[in-house]
Amino acid sequence: MSTIIYPSPIFGPVHSRRLGISLGINLLPADGKVCSFDCIYCECGFNEDHRPTLPMPQREEVAQKLEEQLQKMVREEQLPDVLTFAGNGEPTCHPHFAEIIDDTIRLRNQYCPKAKVCVLSNSTMIHRPEVHDALLRVDDNILKLDTVNPAYINKVDHPNGTYSVERIIERMKAFGGHVIIQTMFMRGQCRGESVDNTGEAFVGPWLEAVKEIKPQQVMVYTIDRETPAQGLEKASREQLDAIRDRVIAAGIPCSASY
Repeated sequence: MSTIIYPSPIFGPVHSRRLGISLGINLLPADGKVCSFDCIYCECGFNEDHRPTLPMPQREEVAQKLEEQLQKMVREEQLPDVLTFAGNGEPTCHPHFAEIIDDTIRLRNQYCPKAKVCVLSNSTMIHRPEVHDALLRVDDNILKLDTVNPAYINKVDHPNGTYSVERIIERMKAFGGHVIIQTMFMRGQCRGESVDNTGEAFVGPWLEAVKEIKPQQVMVYTIDRETPAQGLEKASREQLDAIRDRVIAAGIPCSASY
């Protein structure tokens, strides 16, 4: 079973398939997972298997540890390409997410002004005004949209509480194009049911939603690490390339990661 639990509040740098040399910022506890989704493909495992006992890191701790790591990278002449909010769950769940974004931008400007500030989010908190406004201030606002099919979302992403994909799409549109959509495509089965979202029944409606949102970019990708659910399979290179090409044909830049 997949159990990658990241250090907190800073981890890496690591090499990201999509982002380059990435210094990770983890706003969740160091000993467990806190997420508003419970995705069957999550490299951190299922929520119930990794309940944390430690608190979320405080704003001041995040800033201190980030500055220390950036000072070290400056001394070693290995500056990051990106400062990435990711880790053990959903970063926008942190009660001081917006303030931490401001601290991070300040430190980025001081130590590595060419680096981007990036947030990987499942989109569930973008209805909060302070989260929305903070995401407008980062360079790469990367939001998940695995499909527009509610039954598939419930089966694969397992959102906690009420989740409306229609409202998520409307809130994505409210960024006025300052958004990068990230979508996981995969095949296989889970608990005897298909989780294949590479066919036209999923791709066609998803693409129409992407056109409505008008993002600055789309990232399509597939499984790269061990998953907590068994029976999942990677989408093929040919499938991802075909989806990527359809997005590009719609006038939207798109990358595919295998």
